[in-house]
Amino acid sequence: MITISGHNFEGPFTNTASLADNAGVYAILTRGPANESWTVIDVGESGQLKSRIENHDRKACWNRKSRGTVAVAVLYTTSWNSIQRCALESSLREQFAPACGLV
Repeated sequence: MITISGHNFEGPFTNTASLADNAGVYAILTRGPANESWTVIDVGESGQLKSRIENHDRKACWNRKSRGTVAVAVLYTTSWNSIQRCALESSLREQFAPACGLV
């Protein structure tokens, strides 16, 4: 588990095998080989997290911005609606200004 902006996200996971295809918010993270702190390089939301992450159009950016390891952390929000997910996504984008995220 990793806390991002006061929210307990599951992960970080370096592959999608452990992810459920449920609604939620995700953060793409990177860190160097010395196990330094994670850096947020992308944030998003989806009704189907696993599918979205596996087929994401910004994967190439994640690899370009990687400092060694790329991982995903997820916050499942099955009781939230899309407006609530988008509000958290916007808040995280504003806070972290992710290198691969679109504003």
